[in-house]
Amino acid sequence: MKRTTVYLPLLLSVVLALGLYIGFRMASRNDHGRTMRLMPEAAGGKLDNIMMYIERDYVDTVNTGKLEEDAIKTMLEDLDPHSQYITADEFHEMNDPLMGSFEGIGVSFRIEKDTITVINPVVGGPSEKVGIMAGDRIVYIDDSLVAGVGIKNRDAMRKLKGNKGTQVRVKVHRRGVSSLSDFTITRDVIPTYSLDVAYMAGKKTGLIRLNKFSATTHEEFVAAAKKLKDAGMQKLILDLRGNSGGYLKAATDLADEFLTDGKLIVYTQGKNRPRSFAFATSKGMFETEDLAVLIDEGSASASEIVAGALQDNDRGTIIGRRSFGKGLVQEQMAMDDGSALRLTVARYYTPTGRSIQKPYDGDIEKYEHESFDRYLNGELLSADSVPRVDSLKFTTPGGKIVYGGGGITPDVYVPVSVDSSLVLYNRLANRGLIFQFAFDYADAHRPALNKYASVSDFNSDFVVDGTIFGELLAFAKEKGLDGEMKVTPESRKYISVLFKAYVARNVFDEAGFYPVFQQIDPMMGKALEVLQDQSIH
Repeated sequence: MKRTTVYLPLLLSVVLALGLYIGFRMASRNDHGRTMRLMPEAAGGKLDNIMMYIERDYVDTVNTGKLEEDAIKTMLEDLDPHSQYITADEFHEMNDPLMGSFEGIGVSFRIEKDTITVINPVVGGPSEKVGIMAGDRIVYIDDSLVAGVGIKNRDAMRKLKGNKGTQVRVKVHRRGVSSLSDFTITRDVIPTYSLDVAYMAGKKTGLIRLNKFSATTHEEFVAAAKKLKDAGMQKLILDLRGNSGGYLKAATDLADEFLTDGKLIVYTQGKNRPRSFAFATSKGMFETEDLAVLIDEGSASASEIVAGALQDNDRGTIIGRRSFGKGLVQEQMAMDDGSALRLTVARYYTPTGRSIQKPYDGDIEKYEHESFDRYLNGELLSADSVPRVDSLKFTTPGGKIVYGGGGITPDVYVPVSVDSSLVLYNRLANRGLIFQFAFDYADAHRPALNKYASVSDFNSDFVVDGTIFGELLAFAKEKGLDGEMKVTPESRKYISVLFKAYVARNVFDEAGFYPVFQQIDPMMGKALEVLQDQSIH
């Protein structure tokens, strides 16, 4: 009796455990016969649990790293259009342009006719030192054929960039040379510039065009502005068209050059980020001179911070079309594997309190195509179609009415031209035929074009005569341009100027393009009119 009493608790425990096991097995089968397992527990929560379960028990081998990246990307897409995950492979590609330099061979190139074509080697860079010339076609990189195989710009960059001190062998085709030429290039640090061009656009007016806001933007701007002041600049056109932004500090430093001490430039605020303000100092070098700023639907983020700060402080004149509307602040968190996460943590607000960010309802495709929709709804053609919401009306210290709701609406609106006399020009330009013909022309006449000592010499001496114009039209027909090719005086002027500008770009880079193109650039014309200066070109 005593023995039974002793073992009874143990016996009951075994029976209870057995009952629980049988009950669990019965309950863990659904009506399709699939077994249900308790999720293994991981310290990181549900996502880590699922990843661990897949890795341990999935029927086939899976790339868990890719699954993890896909999950992160999908998760971020549901937050906002600018939070993003950057893979280790993409990291340098996305960050190098903003750092002010990268390590590579030092050439600007384009993929033309399925071939990497050198536009210009960087002066003093590793490619120029070994003899690479404008117009060279890169056929091989090391032992890889890269011509005629459909190589993309991104892949070409990856093959040519590399750590300082490493070497890359290239074989190039050069016009007039029967065989391929071999070069061994030692990679080095290559500066990247955010300033496209700086020149005197009028008798008293200088132009500075910025393509991004990088770590060196402010330094580049100050150096260019000093040179233009020495050349007689009393007024400035700041061209931010197509500038998609960059570093916040670069934007506030630039705005500081135009605003007096104590003026608010921008502030940021988020749910977990208290308001943070940026104010101008007394160090600006252009605080009182006449100023015009050019923006369009491609001007975003840092560009909008500068334009908004100037507009809300009644400084200068904003000219062009409504900017993109990116007013979200991202912070970047680095991962151990070289990847990174850019997470939106706050919003940008102009000095009057306007949010720069345009609406986002979760439809990323709709958001990305919003700028194109502006053409469909007539906004790019008329200022009357620009959305203005009374509840988002703000007033500057000078009494000017400005509107929130997304982007910066300019003080002076310049619509997209739909002039009926430019039909032929628009057909040729939109199909890229003027660009293609100019590239071929520059390539075939490079020795003669290289004799021009400066952009100014080229602009005054190079003439698009009847022979060149006729060859351009014949080229267009050869490429399939059908229908009537009515040449009006205006279309001939615009075609000739754009062709000449493209040729200048092939010889002098962007510094050659803009001084020539200025002749048919409506925003530049309006800016010079507002500043009451005459073009000197």
